[in-house]
Amino acid sequence: MTSSAPPGLARFNAVDDRDAAALLREVCAGRAWGAAMAAGRPYGTVGELLDASDAATAGLTAADLAEAMAGHPPIGRPAPGDAASAREQSGVRDAERAELLELNLAYQERHGHVFLICATGRTGEEMLAALRERIHHDADTERDIVRTELGKINRIRLTRLTEALTETRAETLEAPRAPAEGER
Repeated sequence: MTSSAPPGLARFNAVDDRDAAALLREVCAGRAWGAAMAAGRPYGTVGELLDASDAATAGLTAADLAEAMAGHPPIGRPAPGDAASAREQSGVRDAERAELLELNLAYQERHGHVFLICATGRTGEEMLAALRERIHHDADTERDIVRTELGKINRIRLTRLTEALTETRAETLEAPRAPAEGER
């Protein structure tokens, strides 16, 4: 563990491999991305963590990218209990959901995967405009855009992860320790 790492990042660096894999799956469903990120520990700064994420995302094969995308619900319909997607898609108004879902289905039929966009900070109308434009892209153009959008999502989620770990007590992530002599 790098002692100069911020507290949340230091906690991420310190968890065992199984816990690191679980934390990383909350960021991105792609196993290859998660394996690359876990293997790169320890990270000295959040910037190094984010740079590693960019490199791992850039290195995803088409199959790896498809696996990562499969972990994302359609825009306008966050998965029940998926707080990250609900928060990220908070810019979607109820009036926009039906059109988003309809266009999502048409996009999936054309491209074979969910429409992926970094929804954080975007309004439903902005996402609809992007969907209307991107539905007409060829597969290679769209794959490049999807990879970029996935990278943005991963960066936001990793930043939130390190912030959440800063606020979390270290004992919740570490194995229980035996009481020291005199403690009981």
